[in-house]
Amino acid sequence: MNRTAAVCVAAALVSVAVPAVSATAAVTPRIDLKVLVVDDGGSAVDAVTSELRDTGVPYTTVALGSPGRPVIDAAFLADTVDGKPRAKYQGVVLPNEDPFGAGSAEMAALTAYEAAYGIRQVDAYTWAHPGVGLDYTDNGGYSGQLDGVQAALTDAGRAGPFGYLAGQVTFEDNSGLIPESYGYAGKPRPGYTSYVDMPVAGGGRASLVGEYTHDGRSELVVTFGYNRYQRQYRLLARGIVDWLTQGVHLGQSRNYLSVHVDDVFAPDARWNTELDCTPGDYDCAGGEGEGSTIRMTAADAQYAAQWQQARGFTLDMVYNAGAGEEWKAENGGTDAMAAQLVADRAKYRWINHTYTHPFLGCVQDVSVVPWKCATTANGTTQWMSRSEIAAQIRDNHNWAVGKGISVDRTELVTGEHSGLKTLPQQPVDNPNLAGALADNGVRWIASDNSREPQQRAVGNALTVPRHPMNVYYNTGTAAEMADEYNWIYTSAADGGSGICESNPASTCLPEPLDTATGYAEYIVPQEARTALRHVLANDPRPHYVHQSNLAEDRILYPVLDEILTTYQALFAASTPLVNPRQRDTGTEFTRRAAWDKALADGKVTAYRVGSTVTVKAPAGVSAPVTAPEGTRKQLTLGTGAWGTAYAGTRSAWTAPEFLQSAVTLKLPS
Repeated sequence: MNRTAAVCVAAALVSVAVPAVSATAAVTPRIDLKVLVVDDGGSAVDAVTSELRDTGVPYTTVALGSPGRPVIDAAFLADTVDGKPRAKYQGVVLPNEDPFGAGSAEMAALTAYEAAYGIRQVDAYTWAHPGVGLDYTDNGGYSGQLDGVQAALTDAGRAGPFGYLAGQVTFEDNSGLIPESYGYAGKPRPGYTSYVDMPVAGGGRASLVGEYTHDGRSELVVTFGYNRYQRQYRLLARGIVDWLTQGVHLGQSRNYLSVHVDDVFAPDARWNTELDCTPGDYDCAGGEGEGSTIRMTAADAQYAAQWQQARGFTLDMVYNAGAGEEWKAENGGTDAMAAQLVADRAKYRWINHTYTHPFLGCVQDVSVVPWKCATTANGTTQWMSRSEIAAQIRDNHNWAVGKGISVDRTELVTGEHSGLKTLPQQPVDNPNLAGALADNGVRWIASDNSREPQQRAVGNALTVPRHPMNVYYNTGTAAEMADEYNWIYTSAADGGSGICESNPASTCLPEPLDTATGYAEYIVPQEARTALRHVLANDPRPHYVHQSNLAEDRILYPVLDEILTTYQALFAASTPLVNPRQRDTGTEFTRRAAWDKALADGKVTAYRVGSTVTVKAPAGVSAPVTAPEGTRKQLTLGTGAWGTAYAGTRSAWTAPEFLQSAVTLKLPS
């Protein structure tokens, strides 16, 4: 009886709310390119919302727990614009299939709206039951912990919204001590199409993600819990949004990976396993003076080129030519390693890292630990001068040009990201830095993402945040790496520094790693997992390591191999890794910032009418748009091919053509 009453209410709402749609098939409604998110504060809705936000899809959130929230009714969902019925939202994200309670007017309004306009609904996390098109789990299904479960795409999932994946969707199992995932797998009933399923007892399979079509509506039903960081969700996030929006939405996403190798040509200091510090560093008690160093050999340079070719991946060589010249002068006047890298120069990308890698900020007073900025007698901070900074940039660039190395003068990585503010000692940028960057035409200067995750201006230049990898600059062997890792992440009682105990942002290892096996068995998988999390989150920030990691035991390669091999096993050929250079990452962040501001200011209008998509944004702001293969762009005369193929759709940053005030796309029929 309740179900019959709800259907009757829904039918009444349709007749009142959208008379133009029901009155005549000739009226094609306008559907705004925005998503409605009904938020219960749970991790599943948060995960879907983060995907919308991070890819540039506009959305409106209604927080269920907020006393002042708007009521979801026919007027909230639809109206009329220029005599044409308008659906204000192209998709609806709910915590589950009915978060308002049985028989609620709000759910009835949503049901009527979705049926009238063909709007899809995501049930972010629910359980397996007939109300979502599944049998209960005690009828050939499963409920319980999912850690390590080998789920997979069905044929329908592969042919539908998740076709960008290779097929496997393995649930994370990072710790045997902590349950990480829980869910329900049910057998499909009529009207339900399974997209992701898992094996169950008895040899069958049951669904974890699928589409339930009923009463003129479609719901994407997800029956496992997740958060925005877990790999199983990150793999499916793109497909969830594409399904919700029927493949047409604002925003775009890529899987990015770039790796900067700093200090090329320079030697790096070595970690001392007895002193638990790095001799030569100001804070290494007992290790005064120069210690042992790590530097690539010609054989290491040859291996780097061979590895790149075998893996189809390009490294960015971030070089210090002057430090290399100093090393050569101190070692007989020859440098086989540098000669090999220069001979292979066209195989890499190159980025200026200053000539001799000095600290470009304040003059450091290292007579105290930690160091502080040196001051004059009247207390004024002493800074490296503009001319000194400019010379470091200029001389390094000119050296590369003289060697026939193609280097973009607009890109720069300073040693230790110096010159930029360094908390707590140097709370502001070196005031001479911006001018020196302008003197050399630098537009993109690298910053440390762990300190400054957002892009910002430095004079006329912009920062490009980089992810540091836990493959340390002062280690050339796996044993050294594991030893230093133990020092940082082991409790004082277990012989470590205890930093992990005093730092609330850190955790301690349960026991020290075996230095003979700890790097390969623990650190490599963990670092690969962290990097892949960035890759799968539409994050174009480069990762950075050091030339020492390509020397001796060549400890970087196992991490990169695991990243690349895992990625290739997860994704179809239609979804390759994108390997941007620094300037391209900088440009991407600049575009995103302008787009996010335009959305926040309410200055974007975007909608679909039939097979035509119209996008209006402020002058000078490019819009990210995703649409199906075959989409064409309206030109001043005629139409032209539009977008770049990626993950089974086409997408691009796009702006109006000459004499146009809006972007107009023609979808395939």
